[in-house]
Amino acid sequence: MAPTSFDTIIRGGTLVTPEGRQEADLGLAEGRIAKIAPSLNAPAERVIEAAGKLVLPGGVDTHCHIEQISGAGLMNADTFETATRSAAFGGTTTVVSFAAQHPGQRIAKVVADYAALARKGALIDHAFHMIVADTGGGNLEEDLPAMIAKDHRSIKVFTTYDRVRQDDKSILDLLDLARRDGALVCFHAENDGIIRNATEKLLAAGKVAPRYHAASHPREAEIEAIDRMCRFAEYTGARIMIFHVSTREGAEIVRQARARGAPVQAETCPHYLFQTVEILESENAARFMCSPPQRTRDDQEALWEALADGTLQLVTSDHAPYRMDESGKFANGADAPFNRIANGMPGLETRLPLMFDAMVQGGRGGLEAFVEVTATAPARAFGLPTKGALAPGLDADIAIWDPERRHTYGANDLKDNVGYNPFEGVSVKGLPVTVLSRGEVIKEEDQLRGEPGRGQWLPMAAPARG
Repeated sequence: MAPTSFDTIIRGGTLVTPEGRQEADLGLAEGRIAKIAPSLNAPAERVIEAAGKLVLPGGVDTHCHIEQISGAGLMNADTFETATRSAAFGGTTTVVSFAAQHPGQRIAKVVADYAALARKGALIDHAFHMIVADTGGGNLEEDLPAMIAKDHRSIKVFTTYDRVRQDDKSILDLLDLARRDGALVCFHAENDGIIRNATEKLLAAGKVAPRYHAASHPREAEIEAIDRMCRFAEYTGARIMIFHVSTREGAEIVRQARARGAPVQAETCPHYLFQTVEILESENAARFMCSPPQRTRDDQEALWEALADGTLQLVTSDHAPYRMDESGKFANGADAPFNRIANGMPGLETRLPLMFDAMVQGGRGGLEAFVEVTATAPARAFGLPTKGALAPGLDADIAIWDPERRHTYGANDLKDNVGYNPFEGVSVKGLPVTVLSRGEVIKEEDQLRGEPGRGQWLPMAAPARG
């Protein structure tokens, strides 16, 4: 039964709910959505007027590297406080980041250490993927089953990178465990041998500048590894998620695997939808280095097609922030070869405005599809049932958008700690102006209202098959 009074009423906006678009009021009580109705006249401690605006679920970004030590031992630029501040300004109210194990560490302690950092700094709610770099020492038999039983139900596996990659047998063992215990296994899928071969040839030829990074990660590396992981999913019956698909062929492999009934889901990221490989010819190209690298316009069109037909279900940021100095990208020196420059770009704050501009203003799917790929589907995929939608009983995580608000990104105008914006000069139409997390306004216009440490850890339910 809905309460007779509300903590907050959001009045007169256009909502996107699981039933579709509607003009309605939204009543919030005790941190949750209490009632949706054409008109709510009950008392409320606060009324937010939303006429002419869109009232949408807060974004759910399920691919974020926050306060994480990389496989090379490098701490990225953002703490949980700075990353989640940036997320809130971009309309995101839930993040899933990584608890990154290194060889010799126990997974249980790794997760506990990252959880402590999040409790201290996170402004918004959060969960974790467990990066598995070492299945020995009791991790496979003891720690992982115990953590899954405690509702840490996402495992991240790399098929490349020296200190973290897993061989095929270890991957199959993890997939068997995930199927048995109800976890989802996420893959950075690139063929390590192809990358090593290409890198060695480039370095031997003296091609060491950042612009050669793309050539060191040929599209064939992604194609082979995605196909192999899809086959592994079919063989084991384990649910998997392919992260950051960047190629036409990669998307087609996922499409065919799903058509065969394989338990495969997949995502892509804004930098693959809005940047091409030519960006590595730019000045200070290290700003744009990521793995896999950006591809071609044809690949972009294929990714949009895959989002439209459901082959790709999610769009995430892959927020991987490194500063352009010796603490980050240039930890190995200003003249380091491409293979010794940290990979990754900030994206938590720009993900939703870029996608809103393209999908809602630009017609690449529309408003309901925008909500689906940036909020509802990510929450569903990772077992976060109180997030990603506007419905009674769910958490009052809400972003109120002004669809007419315009912004051109500057060189360093994000609220993170990275020091540059990889989308400098890009203009968007439509921005979140008020953001609520569990009913509390945490961002209002250009002001942060939330406090560090208010975010809560989210248990993951057993993942749904997509």
